[in-house]
Amino acid sequence: MNKIIRIKSDTIESAHKCESGDYEYYKRDVVPRGYSNNTKVSVYIIPPGKSAYPYHFHYKNEETFYILSGEGLLKTPAGDKIVSSGDFIFFPASPDGAHKLTNISDVENLTYIDFDVTHDVDVAVYPDSNKIGVWGKDINKTFYIDDSKEYYDGE
Repeated sequence: MNKIIRIKSDTIESAHKCESGDYEYYKRDVVPRGYSNNTKVSVYIIPPGKSAYPYHFHYKNEETFYILSGEGLLKTPAGDKIVSSGDFIFFPASPDGAHKLTNISDVENLTYIDFDVTHDVDVAVYPDSNKIGVWGKDINKTFYIDDSKEYYDGE
């Protein structure tokens, strides 16, 4: 798309995207997939005690979070850290960029902006559950790594 986008974030409808056990979030797409070749920007709202996504890292897509309000526990390969309003956090596309953000408040939402550099196809790894995800180009699938097959198996 070749146009400038100017949006007031509070005018974008909040889409409930996930509610599964310990995971729940609401997301407002400011620059959704398809508006840009390589950028996606969303505002996430995570309810108290919940996380948006499991611990994971990407092989292609980079992410940057800016915490708007609330307080969270950020799990990374370097250990757990408390993050709060005003924090910028960059996650490189590598195992060193693995992350999981959990709202640690009992009453307040955790709200952050997620700036993503995207690619046509990305692979994400979920170390805690030994899964791999393949995203983009009409494929959005998750597999257990232990279910891998030899290259010519079934051919």
